[in-house]
Amino acid sequence: MRNSDSSIMTKPAQLKSIALVGAPNSGKTTLYNWLTGSKFKTVNYPGATVEYSLGQLAAHLGEGLLIMDTPGTYSLHPKSADEEVTLKSIYQNPEFGKVDGIIVVIDGTQLSRHLQLALQVKETQFPMILVVTMADLLQREGVHIDMDYLSQTLGCPVVAFDGLLAGGLTQIVTEAKKIPRGSQPKDPVLLSFAEQEEMLNQCDLIANEALSKKTDHAEDRLDKIVKTTERIDRILLHPWFGLLTFLIIMAGLFSSIFWLAQPFMDAVDAGFSWANASVINLAPDSLWVDFAANGVISSFGAAMIFVPQIFILFLGIGLLEGSGYLARAATLIDRPFSAMGMSGRSFVPVLSGFACAVPAIIATRNISSARDRWITSFIIPLMTCSARLPIYALLLAFLFHGKPAWYAGLSLAALYFGSVVLGSLAAGILNKFLPKKDNSFFMMELPIYRRPKVRVLLRQSLNRTMSYVKRAGPPIFIFAILIWAGTHFPNTKGINESQRLQQSYAGQMGRWIEPAMSPLGVDWRVGVGLLSAFAAREVFVSSMGIVFNVTDTNEVTQQDSMLKSMSEAVNSKGEKIFTLSSVLGLIVFFMLALQCMSTFAIQARESGSLKMATTQLVVFNGLAYVLAVIVVQGLRAFGVT
Repeated sequence: MRNSDSSIMTKPAQLKSIALVGAPNSGKTTLYNWLTGSKFKTVNYPGATVEYSLGQLAAHLGEGLLIMDTPGTYSLHPKSADEEVTLKSIYQNPEFGKVDGIIVVIDGTQLSRHLQLALQVKETQFPMILVVTMADLLQREGVHIDMDYLSQTLGCPVVAFDGLLAGGLTQIVTEAKKIPRGSQPKDPVLLSFAEQEEMLNQCDLIANEALSKKTDHAEDRLDKIVKTTERIDRILLHPWFGLLTFLIIMAGLFSSIFWLAQPFMDAVDAGFSWANASVINLAPDSLWVDFAANGVISSFGAAMIFVPQIFILFLGIGLLEGSGYLARAATLIDRPFSAMGMSGRSFVPVLSGFACAVPAIIATRNISSARDRWITSFIIPLMTCSARLPIYALLLAFLFHGKPAWYAGLSLAALYFGSVVLGSLAAGILNKFLPKKDNSFFMMELPIYRRPKVRVLLRQSLNRTMSYVKRAGPPIFIFAILIWAGTHFPNTKGINESQRLQQSYAGQMGRWIEPAMSPLGVDWRVGVGLLSAFAAREVFVSSMGIVFNVTDTNEVTQQDSMLKSMSEAVNSKGEKIFTLSSVLGLIVFFMLALQCMSTFAIQARESGSLKMATTQLVVFNGLAYVLAVIVVQGLRAFGVT
């Protein structure tokens, strides 16, 4: 996720400013990420919710350049809020005024169409560099673009760039540093229809010449690449087969999160179990050893055991994005989304919500319609984010303990699709009541299909997973201390575990919330976990490990110990706490509840309305509790305990 810390920036006046301009899916942001590394911030253009990004060069590339990544645009004559911000951030940037130069990024497989933007920038007389992406793919297919010819024709340096391995990056930086400061560009001139037709013809001529000069039949080979993509799209974009394929792909992704990760989860579980047992054996009667083993190690283990599942989720989303399928999925979803008051532009933020709601809500800035953006951001917290995954995995493992992994895998896929259904219902209701003031349109450049580099895909997925661990780790640690202390004090000796828990601070607090937990079929211990989940949902799992006194032996793993404690747990009446009805009720609760305070804060900031964020918090949590009670009591009325 992009950094918003302005402390990474030096005074803009000391730096030469370069803007990256290009069509959506041209590889522009990939180049920006290679250029800046982690030294960047995102900025809302004044008066707009659309963002652009600013960053200095990564340390190994030198210094002296301020790089700006602008929203994707097809033209310097804006037709949407994104394109308007691109134009204004080039000419009237609030941080430094006009940029000193522009790097135009074009997709080498869409050479003719993308050259139109390059010609428009040339007409403004901005110092310009042309970067041609997809260079690795073109080379593999035997297509060579004559960069010298393009350079002579456009009057600027032209560099081929490989977005996967950063080939050409050093040359791009070298050329950017040559750009003089203080340019005096002209404003873009709106062309007549005849002049636009002439420009398009000029783009075709330039593209054909660039392809034919260097390689025989290069245009035919490029055409073959495009035709291959078109043949695949006849199936994947078919009105019926396309939707069926989409459902199969998403079902495969979500179900694989469980069964594919199981061997890795077992390995993580065994590691934490060994660590717990080793620490306990150092001094079984020591309070500090108990804290280290059962307060810290067990708490982290209870949450970290599900990290392999989160890695597979990021890996699957990265595969869809890197292959080019993500853009297709957005076009497939456009029609059903339109019926709910959204568009295909909403698909990427919604899909991002399966990883984390915070960046997903930020991603709605790219939706030009304010109404569509409001509806999309409102339903994103209903998506099954990675923080819910450990909870679902634990509850499904309890329901299907001892059964084949595909039982839980299909159930997890059903929960993911269930969150989409809930979001769709919510969007449909909002669509009926919100006045429709603006007509939105959806247009997306479809990149060609390509095979992602396995090494790059694994590295990106690992980085995202580590980011999750770093974000989840601090609250887990803090609440592990609080919950362990709450269940061990004020009396730590001379009484058995059950009495100590009842007399502890957590037990005393639990008696206040017990009446609210009883309709859910659980007791105050689960209530403590539900309350702790408002800091971070992942804390619920570690809380369960502490309040139910989960300990490891040499015979069982930590997860087996957790499931055993859950199956044996009873309330003050001697009734089992975790039953089919109560577990299903908890699942329903977590599907709807908005327990992430970071999501609440970002929603208030992005919408500019604390009232909206508060309404969302109250409605989602209230509805979650009511529906969970209905499920539990309804099942029990039919004899399902």
